[in-house]
Amino acid sequence: MFQHKSNYCQLFLLDIFNRYFQMAANMTSMQSVSSTNTTFIRPSSFYINGLYNIPHAKYYYVFLCFVYAVTLLGNSCIMGTIYLARSLHTAKYIAVFNLAFSDLCGSSALIPKLLDMFLFENQSISYEACLTNMFFVYFFMTLQSLTLLAMAYDRLIAICFPLRYHAIVTKTTMTLIIGVMWILSMSVNALLVALVTRLSFCRSTTVNSYFCDHGPIYKLACNDNSINSIMGYVCTAALLYIPLILIALSYVCIGFALKKISHGVERIKAMKTCTSHLILVAMFYLPIIGVYTAALTTSLNTNIRIINTALTQTIPPMLNPIIYTLKTEEVSQSIKALYKRSKVNSVMQTAVKNRKGKIPVTS
Repeated sequence: MFQHKSNYCQLFLLDIFNRYFQMAANMTSMQSVSSTNTTFIRPSSFYINGLYNIPHAKYYYVFLCFVYAVTLLGNSCIMGTIYLARSLHTAKYIAVFNLAFSDLCGSSALIPKLLDMFLFENQSISYEACLTNMFFVYFFMTLQSLTLLAMAYDRLIAICFPLRYHAIVTKTTMTLIIGVMWILSMSVNALLVALVTRLSFCRSTTVNSYFCDHGPIYKLACNDNSINSIMGYVCTAALLYIPLILIALSYVCIGFALKKISHGVERIKAMKTCTSHLILVAMFYLPIIGVYTAALTTSLNTNIRIINTALTQTIPPMLNPIIYTLKTEEVSQSIKALYKRSKVNSVMQTAVKNRKGKIPVTS
């Protein structure tokens, strides 16, 4: 009797285990089928929405066209002056040249495409072109930020260690610093863009921005985008907030160094060398960090966010060469010297041509 009961219990347990394993097998097969049915969707193009339902928006884009023309002219003038004036072939002006170059290229990566999309209504952009646009816009923005940090380092050494300045900040040193910045900026932004390629876009492909903006694009993805979100926050902190903090700390050190200068005239002279850089820092960091912080803490209207971000990315590159020309005596003096030299050369060429015309031809 007990043996009969034990056999019954064994059969009962065996039946339970069989049913459990059958259910597990069914669930596994269902998961495998669902995973094979889930397709990775890479769109052929994105649609850049831009400003939505704003009357006379084209006037805003025409204004950006004017901004780009001034940016092109001003930064080309600064780069040409630094290249031609031998007195500006110093470590400091290697950084200034790099800032002008990144300003020019950053605006060129953003504004012409923006005008093509919204003035000529070519708002569709291919997937590959969109990622390329994203890379170059962020790459040159990062370069601008890091170059301002390099210029702060230059001012820190010049004021805190004036006797050792030419030994510490050499042209070779500054070239190496700028080179490292290029490699860092390229690597970080290449990774940022590469992570977008793992996203599947099975819903909308309409980007609520004025260019192929990283945030609005990765939020359109159907699959897990947590890595992209984390990378976005890390890049913003590492390439915007940390450089600004380091620049602020450098000026705290500069402030203490200026207090030790006994002569008021020398103190004012040292402060004047920092004013143009401080204005550039304020113009670049304060608006863009203000917009980013507001976007993180509150829900900004899309049109307000687009207008503010576009202006923060386009106005500083336009004003930087103007400020450097007006506020930096070395640059303004070099421009005047180059103008006088070109005027003298043109007068001499005219005199030589006139002299050749007056020489009688002998037979």
